Amino acid sequence: MAVLRTLAAGTLLTNEIEIKRSRFITTLARTDTPEEARALIDEVKADHPQARHNCSAYLIDPRDAAPLQHSSDDGEPSGTAGTPMLEALRASSTWNATAVVTRYFGGILLGGGGLVRAYSTSVSEAVASARIAYLADRCVLRTDLDPSDAGRIEGELRAKGATVLDTVWASRVSLTIAIEPARRENFDACLAQASAGVAKFRYVETRRVELDAPPSAV
Repeated sequence: MAVLRTLAAGTLLTNEIEIKRSRFITTLARTDTPEEARALIDEVKADHPQARHNCSAYLIDPRDAAPLQHSSDDGEPSGTAGTPMLEALRASSTWNATAVVTRYFGGILLGGGGLVRAYSTSVSEAVASARIAYLADRCVLRTDLDPSDAGRIEGELRAKGATVLDTVWASRVSLTIAIEPARRENFDACLAQASAGVAKFRYVETRRVELDAPPSAV
């Protein structure tokens, strides 16, 4: 996928709902690899050893591999927990996310339809409360600037849509930015004009970069 809707880096939150005395506690986290997802699932299970079920689902899109999905009913009737959770992630178009719903049984059976609604709602509410970000392929560039010009030039690059990844101040200022690959010439020209032809960008790599808004809005 060119642009991925996801959870902001570091997201780890919980959401709880109660239905007929059963508690459904969703743990939702940003996970960029299946290993991170599995670690979260194991951690939640370890934190809730007395729970009747710890159902899980994730959607992960590695940059250089096929998209991955997982769902587990963890003892609930087949198709009543993991699949609704997975569909809730899909419906929100939220990738690189793992949801684990811990159920403490309240003594009243909910039936298949009730379970589907409970697990789906718990995940949907958790996603709705999360801070959303976007992952997009970006060209990472670096340049060295005179300290007296660095702040002004950084501001001009930001104004043109560059994402500033790092600024290291020393006798020279090392500035690292991420841009849309197709706009490389525009930023080369911007830097040349802003620095009177002194500074140039060096290509570092192309990788996914996290944005606060979808690319069309930045």
